[in-house]
Amino acid sequence: MPTVSVFDQTGGKVGELALNESVFGIEPHVPAMHLVVLNYLARQRQGTQSTLTRGEVRGGGKKPWRQKGSGRARQGSTRSPQWTHGGIAHGPKPRKYGVAINRKVRRLALKSALSSKVRDEEIVVLDDLKLDAIKTKEVVKILSALEAGKKTLLVLPESNDVIYRSARNIAGVKVAPANSLNVYDILNCDTLLVLQDAVRRIEEVYA
Repeated sequence: MPTVSVFDQTGGKVGELALNESVFGIEPHVPAMHLVVLNYLARQRQGTQSTLTRGEVRGGGKKPWRQKGSGRARQGSTRSPQWTHGGIAHGPKPRKYGVAINRKVRRLALKSALSSKVRDEEIVVLDDLKLDAIKTKEVVKILSALEAGKKTLLVLPESNDVIYRSARNIAGVKVAPANSLNVYDILNCDTLLVLQDAVRRIEEVYA
């Protein structure tokens, strides 16, 4: 069973926490993580690009010249794809780039990402995080005391507007509640900073 140290806001060690092995101690499944990350990035695309086909371009109703006798190739419309100002053949249309992924694969990918952070010692557990007011300097001070990396994902047990607004202007820091974690954010961060209550919340859902 994996065990990690628990720190307070000043960076002092206050104890240890045993993690659920079925969530934080499995062998990372690289293909599952790769598939889920690709799908996450694909879903970030707006997919609003669009071109006009020959049936959507204005004009072109008149046959440019007669069918036979001119010596030129037969043409039916000046809006065919080979003409200047003609329609686009097989051009992009609005679409969604994401694909459906089985729930078991998504859960496996998330547990693999969490386990990889534990294995690489890139997870830090914080006993609690309390802010009296919205203060970015206070969050910077805490991150510095914990020696967090340039890219830090702060995981809370639930949404907290004070903490979110205090950390949103810090470059490389992202705040997420435990119920909205995704594989990309976990793998993309240098330090996974998780509140102790958030660890229990994650274990309740994925164990």
